[in-house]
Amino acid sequence: MTSPGNNSFPIGKLSMLLAVLRDHSWNEDVENELKEKGYRYVVGKVGAMDLNKVIAAIETTAKNNHIINKDLYHEVHALYHAIIEALQGVGRGMVQFGDILRTVGLTFSIVRGKLGESSEQSGEWIAVSIYGTIGAPKKGFEHEAFGYGFNHI
Repeated sequence: MTSPGNNSFPIGKLSMLLAVLRDHSWNEDVENELKEKGYRYVVGKVGAMDLNKVIAAIETTAKNNHIINKDLYHEVHALYHAIIEALQGVGRGMVQFGDILRTVGLTFSIVRGKLGESSEQSGEWIAVSIYGTIGAPKKGFEHEAFGYGFNHI
């Protein structure tokens, strides 16, 4: 999967595509590009009314799939900030759900790697993309939402 002009997609865009295209046939192309670039990535799902459960699910998935080293505080901290930033997009700036009777059903992706081939000195970055629904805890009263967070490790 390449963008016009035969340039490959950057880490953030690949993270977004991975979350949005999870159940689409194009997902394989996204995963192939991630593998070719040597990125570490994972996709997961979470549904909850409790914000802490959403954060915990994303963080646990990253740790269990070795996207971050759970013993290195700066890696956990970078992930946390990317998660919070992404959740601000899902909640339209408000990072709370159950307290105001909103529930979420989300697919999330976490991608870790360099910004590009020419950015050896910039270190590694982590991108968190979240796509799904948010709304009242009643079927049919939700709408689509997307959030994105990006942080240096």
